[in-house]
Amino acid sequence: MWIKSIIQGRLEFGNQKSYDKVVKMFAYRTENYHKNDILFKEEEIFFEDGYYMDLKRFVGQVTQKSFKNTIDILGYCAQFAISGSIDGWLTDTGTVLAHTHIEPESDKAVVQFFQKGKKLVKAKGEQQKAIEQLTKAIEKYDRHAQAYERRAKVNFMLKKYHDALRDYNKSIGIDGTNPAAYYGRGKVHIINEDYDLAAEDFDMATKKSIALQHIYWKARRLKADCHIKLKQFPKAAFDLKLFSNRKFEKDNPNIHWKSYAQYQYGRVLIEMGENEEAIKAFDASLVDVSKFDKTPESEKYFYRGLAKKKAGKNGSIKDIKMAKELGFKNADKLVAQLI
Repeated sequence: MWIKSIIQGRLEFGNQKSYDKVVKMFAYRTENYHKNDILFKEEEIFFEDGYYMDLKRFVGQVTQKSFKNTIDILGYCAQFAISGSIDGWLTDTGTVLAHTHIEPESDKAVVQFFQKGKKLVKAKGEQQKAIEQLTKAIEKYDRHAQAYERRAKVNFMLKKYHDALRDYNKSIGIDGTNPAAYYGRGKVHIINEDYDLAAEDFDMATKKSIALQHIYWKARRLKADCHIKLKQFPKAAFDLKLFSNRKFEKDNPNIHWKSYAQYQYGRVLIEMGENEEAIKAFDASLVDVSKFDKTPESEKYFYRGLAKKKAGKNGSIKDIKMAKELGFKNADKLVAQLI
């Protein structure tokens, strides 16, 4: 049975000795353990000039056996690595059948420092300890792109935006394939009100990730916000339409932004003169309000009423009056114009 597979990632081995050993073992296990039923050839993925493995992005129809063999050997290779990660998916018409995340978990000091720091990033009150562990990982291996990215995240959490930007730049300079680094740097640019740069980084985050990953949709939503700030409404509409139409699983954090994105989509469509579509977006936003949508209900009724008025549809006055009753401050003026 053939199934769609996506595999991407990168592993760094740090020195000639580890690199030579992993290349030798890859060749041996490919032939003797997996009978050459592997999705990658040695010369396609190993790069001696930097002692690393780079899978770019593989997308293809494969057998479950080939996928399992490939994931098994990549997991084995990760034992020799000191940084990086690999993800593999089996999918069927957009449904994830299997997902595997691989990263180094050996007893090497640099790996241990990184893993400890990574676990402490979101632990309450442990951010300074996280920075200490991640810094130790960087001191052991100064090309540890993931450690720079995680340390940047902690600096962002601590509102040390200059330090966060420095570390994100360093991470991307070492490894330009990690979407989290672009996503994080984009958030720093938003803080600095550099919306053009932020939009570029969020765009890169979508290009370096896939639609099966949470970060892909987080980046799409924030990219749309940047386009709105820049009054680039067609670009914002493109991102918001994709986000609004996406069916997220209940455990996907993006689901908590769904009604907010639909409201934003409605506002953008009004700016573009597409008022009938805007009404549909506001309808959706009012039906099922999601967790992180803090938009006042009065505001949604107001703009739906405005869209109805511009589209020549019934119900505009009713919506505007509802907005007024709910306390929308601009309702009086528009109601007077409509009556």
